Amino acid sequence: MANENLAGRSIAGYRLLERVGEGGTAEVYRAEHADRGACAFKVLRQRLRGDPTVVKRFLREAGYGSRVKHPGVVRTYDFGEADGLYYLALEWAKGEPLADFLHHNAPLAPADAVALARQLADALAAAHQAGIIHRDLKPENIMYDRAAGTVKLLDFGIARDAEEPPEERLTRTGFFVGTLQYVAPEALSGELVDGRADIYSLAKITYYMLTGRHPHEGRSPRELFQQLLSQQPKPLSDAAKGLTFPPALEAAVMKGLSRNPTDRQPTVTAFADDLEAGLADRKGAPRQRGLLGALKNIVGKRSE
Repeated sequence: MANENLAGRSIAGYRLLERVGEGGTAEVYRAEHADRGACAFKVLRQRLRGDPTVVKRFLREAGYGSRVKHPGVVRTYDFGEADGLYYLALEWAKGEPLADFLHHNAPLAPADAVALARQLADALAAAHQAGIIHRDLKPENIMYDRAAGTVKLLDFGIARDAEEPPEERLTRTGFFVGTLQYVAPEALSGELVDGRADIYSLAKITYYMLTGRHPHEGRSPRELFQQLLSQQPKPLSDAAKGLTFPPALEAAVMKGLSRNPTDRQPTVTAFADDLEAGLADRKGAPRQRGLLGALKNIVGKRSE
């Protein structure tokens, strides 16, 4: 069945201008609203509208997003059913997916990476305070505005309520939800997770921002799965040639990547606090290896 194109239609007061993206369950349009201006408009795919579980999950995303009020979280304007369509209207976030930016620009300067991690931690903290665990934090679900230097968190499609009873779960025991490269190890068995799973995902994003590499680099999903369950992540300073980091900064990142949730920082805010404290550790300021790095270090010492 060919995908329907709703561009040009008006739904629930939103005029759909063009289709800009699509996923497994929904299509995304750039839309205009008389009062709200530019919006992102998600529509559940036609073939899924008769599946009660999918519909419930889609509307649940809308409900979760609407509970989180923070500048670093894309606002949920409206959601529901209209003209036989299930929809979700969101703030139009300027910029590009953080994944695209990092693909071309990682590794970032440590100060820049830590600043972005702090913004993401603040947004996640607002979600956690609202009782929402994201569970799918990854660069593809973050919009980055280069001009403003800001990030916005989006896509609560597989988030869950921290107070949700087991019988209300929409995933089956034994199946994990999330993206394998960023999912916390405890989620791989499909168990209920808490906010520390988001800390792990944020630590993986921070690691990638700092190094341009991943702490686990399995050559296949199966190999990566096994690494996440059984192998320690590669130390931050060993991730990429020519880069080392302050010991306290490395310790903060690696603590967030602990396989055991109880060994991580207790909150996303504490994780960001540790990053900033590690960055301020001038004794272990990041140094580049090799002859060029040595010359820069000598010049730096003479200027102090």
